[in-house]
Amino acid sequence: MKRIISLLLALAMMLGVFTGCGNKIDNSAYVPTGDAIVMEDQDLEDIQPEEEEDQELYLAYNPEHSLNPLFGSDYINRVLMSLMYQPLFAVDNKKNPTPILCGRYRVSANQRNWFVYLDPNAKFSDGSKVTVEDVVASYNTAMENDYYRNRFLMHLIRVEATEDGGIQFALDTPMDDLPLLLDVPIVKASDVDAILPLGTGPYVYAEDLSGATLKRNENWWCGNTKIPAKDLIIDLIEVSSQAEVRDAFQFGGDKSVSVVCTNPMSDSFAEYRCDYELWEIESGYMLYIGCNILYSEHFDDGTLRTFLTYGIDRETLAQDAYKGLVDTVTLPCSPAEVYYNKSLAANYEYSPMKFIDYLSRYRIPLKDGAQKQMVLLVNSEDSARVRIARNIAEELTELGLPTGTLECKGSTFKNVLVAGTYDIYLGMTRLSPNMDLTEFFRPYGEMSRGGLQHETIYSMCLNALENSGNYYNLYQKLAQDGRIIPLMFGHYNVYAERGLMPDLAPARDNVFYYSLGKTMEGTMIEETYE
Repeated sequence: MKRIISLLLALAMMLGVFTGCGNKIDNSAYVPTGDAIVMEDQDLEDIQPEEEEDQELYLAYNPEHSLNPLFGSDYINRVLMSLMYQPLFAVDNKKNPTPILCGRYRVSANQRNWFVYLDPNAKFSDGSKVTVEDVVASYNTAMENDYYRNRFLMHLIRVEATEDGGIQFALDTPMDDLPLLLDVPIVKASDVDAILPLGTGPYVYAEDLSGATLKRNENWWCGNTKIPAKDLIIDLIEVSSQAEVRDAFQFGGDKSVSVVCTNPMSDSFAEYRCDYELWEIESGYMLYIGCNILYSEHFDDGTLRTFLTYGIDRETLAQDAYKGLVDTVTLPCSPAEVYYNKSLAANYEYSPMKFIDYLSRYRIPLKDGAQKQMVLLVNSEDSARVRIARNIAEELTELGLPTGTLECKGSTFKNVLVAGTYDIYLGMTRLSPNMDLTEFFRPYGEMSRGGLQHETIYSMCLNALENSGNYYNLYQKLAQDGRIIPLMFGHYNVYAERGLMPDLAPARDNVFYYSLGKTMEGTMIEETYE
């Protein structure tokens, strides 16, 4: 039925062309390229354009959650959003940015001011042009919502229109890779708080008596740009949980969901057991241990945190808590990043004999004449983290460092963290695409609980933002210092029906990633300004 509807729509489009043949056709914009190929003994009129076959895609949709990309964090609906909305820059799974709504851009000499100028052809699905006001409103809204807020925290001072028709992104520190952060979807200024704002993407959301669908925008401003999805109509299957998504993918029969995005580090993750193609995409989620340098007796002389890493069997923890569907790390960065140095990381891997050797030279604090137990704080609302914390405490105790857990729910966990009545805590945070760590070490930073702030390390974080080549020195300093001890780095699992989507190349927050053929070099304005 779906294929028939698609054929009828295509037929209707053809009829629309034929009925307009009486009007004068303007060919003034046509530029012959001379690259058409005609086989020997073949007439030009025999050549027919190749038609792409319908994929008959079905996607999951949670109607209980928002489709507004500025604050909708639901993994299910964000798959749809990558077809409905577009950013200034799209970022592929190797962290290469490419201009989308951006037509041109320039950077100040000190890298603190970036100016973006919109592609003059960019339009919303209703045909209205994208304006600088839409971009400014989208970013100001994103900066206030949790999903995007942390990536811009402190560093992005303001986003505003310029007199020459551009958008200025003013920073408090030089940044050489700002476009990695400028993949925020743009919506109409009047729609920033709407549940379903207008977008500029190739598909629009629609509902009728038969249900919800994504329909191809026949007047998409990007024309016939090749994208991974090819259907004129994509049917949406209503779900309300990750388990329902999994079942709709595995057991939906002819209407099985075609592509899904999941987070193995989520408590709601449902395991997949069928034939599929899988992409693992860096998600930014980092599990780590933070040391209470400010209040804990265990860190009075600063030595324990420098060797604590050797007493943690990350591989076993990852297998037990997440069935191995995460990356174990000793550096605060995804192993997929170019600046994750494997040789450096190997120096801080699990080594019980090293741990015992260092522990023999460490003075464990005493309480009432006995060795004082080290307290590991953990948020009890995440069952996987609780298991990890208990296993860490058990292993450290077996290695000679008495350790127990303090398991607290959400608000209580935060209160204990602020009060400092713990020795170490097990935390999870979502790092920005450029792996910015400044909030851990900035004075009064939101992640600096327990006295993690450090002037030198904070300065090294800023140096890394200015030039990514400085990340090695930063990671080396952090590994030696041990204020935070990285354990695992998460990734999204994108599952697709085998063989259905040969062009799919999912990226972080952009399952249906595609490029318009623009390059950063080709759109950059060479002149620089302060």
